[in-house]
Amino acid sequence: MVESPPPALLVLEDGRTFRGRAFGAIGETFGEAVFATGMSGYQETLTDPSYHRQVVIATAPHIGNTGWNDEDSESDRIWVAGYVVRDAARIPSSWRSRRSLDSELQAQGVVGMRDVDTRALTRHIRERGAMRVGVSSVETSAAALLERVQAQPSMVGAHLADEVSTTEPYIVMPDGEPRFRVVAVDLGIKSMTPARMAERGLEVHVVPSTTSLSEMEALHPDGVFFSNGPGDPEAADRQVALLTSVLAAHIPYFGICFGNQLFGRALGFGTFKLGYGHRGINQPVMDLTTRKVEVTAHNHGFAVAAAPWERHQTPYGIAEVSHICLNDDVVEGLQLTDADGRLLAFSVQYHPEAAAGPHDASHLFDRFVSLMATHAPNPTKEDSPTNRATKERLVGRNQEAADAKRRPRSSDGGAVDANAQRSPRLSTPEGGV
Repeated sequence: MVESPPPALLVLEDGRTFRGRAFGAIGETFGEAVFATGMSGYQETLTDPSYHRQVVIATAPHIGNTGWNDEDSESDRIWVAGYVVRDAARIPSSWRSRRSLDSELQAQGVVGMRDVDTRALTRHIRERGAMRVGVSSVETSAAALLERVQAQPSMVGAHLADEVSTTEPYIVMPDGEPRFRVVAVDLGIKSMTPARMAERGLEVHVVPSTTSLSEMEALHPDGVFFSNGPGDPEAADRQVALLTSVLAAHIPYFGICFGNQLFGRALGFGTFKLGYGHRGINQPVMDLTTRKVEVTAHNHGFAVAAAPWERHQTPYGIAEVSHICLNDDVVEGLQLTDADGRLLAFSVQYHPEAAAGPHDASHLFDRFVSLMATHAPNPTKEDSPTNRATKERLVGRNQEAADAKRRPRSSDGGAVDANAQRSPRLSTPEGGV
């Protein structure tokens, strides 16, 4: 007979208490309590660096049904501070599963909780807002745990991008002949994002969040990308300064999620914390430039403070809101144009890489390619993207180690035969890991 897991306790900072059973590692954890509404994609959610220092509550009642595989992780570890579910699957059922979700949580030391009334917990957060929380399978006193919860730091003012960023630059080589070179600033990047760019022939140099403008310019980028990531955008002054320099240098820019918030700051807009945020894979967004509605994947607790339909003059061009959420009118995208209406830079608050999530917004990567094509000078054959990669000896570098670091996946996120397809390819520059 399988032994029942020990009791577990969840206490919110306002004193609301829930009891259940331990799920994953035995211990105690703290963070910001947030809920994610996706019916699927829990492996991608748990390995998304944007969830650093957050305890995620799954609103879908059945979690763990498909177990844990070796292909769908969006980084090399689980980043959530804790995981709370209602009904945890006893036995995973998927041909791709290699182990259970519970065993993976245990292996990575992630404290979780099951048998919780997640509907009541989610309703409480929707009414009171995201707040600090503690989850413990070693503490039985709610009062004692509450005291420790209230001693935890707030997400407001937290600068976390440097904690989740790569420490060494690496390169994702394109499928086929390189078209353009992109420098992607890793603020908590998901692995599917450079993969989507590689599918479009982009050579992606993923660099640390602390990268300087001179280091970036040394790579001669055709475009710059800022990724998603955790924390308060008001605390990321260094990255905002870097972005303003990129805009001043007239380098085409594309940002998502945290990169959208930093773009807003660089353009002179403010940011603010949402009551309980957007976290799920079914958020309706309207693209104001096309009037089309897309169902999109979200994970953000902060937003840009800007008014749709207003054009804002900046030192770099004319800024305006390009996307809004149809649920609550929150800004979901920005764009920068010149006086003639030519696009210079753009960003969205959601995740077009769709891991997990719908593929409605995947065309934004094509928009980035078009932006670089519009602004790129006509290179000589010697300085073409293909020859640059060859001259710098990037092609084929550390291929075996790179494939071990991130296994290739098909465009729908599923596993692919490594012997049949070996892209996107990863490589590291001299001295890299």
